[in-house]
Amino acid sequence: MRCPYCGCEDTQVKDSRPTEENQAIRRRRVCPDCAGRFTTFERVQLRELIVHKRSGRKAPFDRDKLVNSVMVALRKRPIESERIERMVSGIVRQLEASGESEVASSTIGELVIDALRGLDPVAYVRFASVYRDFREAADFESVLGEIARDAIPHGETILNGEETAATGSAKKSTRAKRANAKTSDETH
Repeated sequence: MRCPYCGCEDTQVKDSRPTEENQAIRRRRVCPDCAGRFTTFERVQLRELIVHKRSGRKAPFDRDKLVNSVMVALRKRPIESERIERMVSGIVRQLEASGESEVASSTIGELVIDALRGLDPVAYVRFASVYRDFREAADFESVLGEIARDAIPHGETILNGEETAATGSAKKSTRAKRANAKTSDETH
């Protein structure tokens, strides 16, 4: 491995350890010429991926570019770096496991959006606003509506800590159906 400081091609590995749930090896290296220290990561790459962009251009898949875009969305959010690294590694594994050597940038974007939706709602909105090219407040409203629907189980509506009349009657109807089903199960 070439030294990033002086360009010497004969660096030495001082420490190796598995990282990312044994999906990568972290190597601590030192240069014998300049005594510079640096870290490298070794990961399994199943196939060389080519990204087909919206413009029609093709470019090699760059894991670092994916990490950077995720980090921009997660800036100042309380998410541990290990969780971010697991999420990115999972996305890369999905892409490699697809069996395709060319992947559309939109496919990568959708995988990131799905992963961020489960990881952090604020980062999800940030990423979606850039990826889906939001142009007005209504675009944000629709995404925030999705998040709200996902957060409240079974479509229940709560206003100022109280159920709406429709939600309350729907709950009563559901309870009545459960009671009837229970009674019919007991009789059979």
